[in-house]
Amino acid sequence: MQAMRANETELWQRLADYVIGPEDAAFTFEQRLARENRWSAGYGARVVTEYKRFCWLACEAGHEVTPSDAVDQAWHLHLTYSRDYWDRFCADILRMPLHHGPTAGGSSERTRYYDQYAQTLASYEAHFGQPAPLDIWPDARRRFVVDPRAVRVNPADLVILPRALTYGLGGAIAIAFAALLAMVAM
Repeated sequence: MQAMRANETELWQRLADYVIGPEDAAFTFEQRLARENRWSAGYGARVVTEYKRFCWLACEAGHEVTPSDAVDQAWHLHLTYSRDYWDRFCADILRMPLHHGPTAGGSSERTRYYDQYAQTLASYEAHFGQPAPLDIWPDARRRFVVDPRAVRVNPADLVILPRALTYGLGGAIAIAFAALLAMVAM
């Protein structure tokens, strides 16, 4: 039996037509999401589409799903629009509650979410007819082994250099220049 294609469902049509937050807002949800994550406007808009796809999977995949980090950022921000999230989105668009539950931690939870995320990616491809975009949905190893070591920083407080620049003589010059810039900024 072939999996149901998401774009052929009433739920997908409701999700595709749905605008998060007040439609008359001067600063849209997509703009706020992009600004808070230092993404381009185009990337922020793509993440919102992927968030909607994730929500479709949460309702229709038949198993628990786990978002990518970027999609999780959209979900977290949407939850702050609490009236919109619960009164419009869950009630009228999804027609069911969609709760966000963080991990309890530990190796068994890491394994569970790793496996769940891999299954989410497989369901994405089955239901949307293409693999999830890697720049928004990295593979499970990246999502649960590499990325959790990252920290969010405020570039106004720090100088951030790509790792490749810090190797060799070019790296030493780049570090000295960054230190000089930091002193001037103080």
